[in-house]
Amino acid sequence: MKQFVWIAIMAAGLTVFGSAVQAQAPTERPAPATRSINLTVENRHVIKEIVKDLRVQSAPGDVALTVGATVPESLVHPLPEQVAAKVPQVKSHVFFIKDDKIVLVDPKDNKIVEVIE
Repeated sequence: MKQFVWIAIMAAGLTVFGSAVQAQAPTERPAPATRSINLTVENRHVIKEIVKDLRVQSAPGDVALTVGATVPESLVHPLPEQVAAKVPQVKSHVFFIKDDKIVLVDPKDNKIVEVIE
């Protein structure tokens, strides 16, 4: 009987120890880039309609259009006041155009937060 109790205690200890080791295993997966602004279809349309009339030179071909990518400060332009008035959540953002897409950038870190097609 003592052996049975001892075996049961050891088995329980291994189970707990195994779980603790498993819980401490490092997980080094990078978090996916997330958008920091939420735009409706209507917001996107408003931005596109206002910005399309601006004569802004398209960005060079080597610039990434990935949310979370960092872009050079020299590439971006301030958004027109009309955009800020109609879509307040982007009033502090800047933009550039590439391949007929409007790319919104957070000026704090020059990271892309949205790509409007």
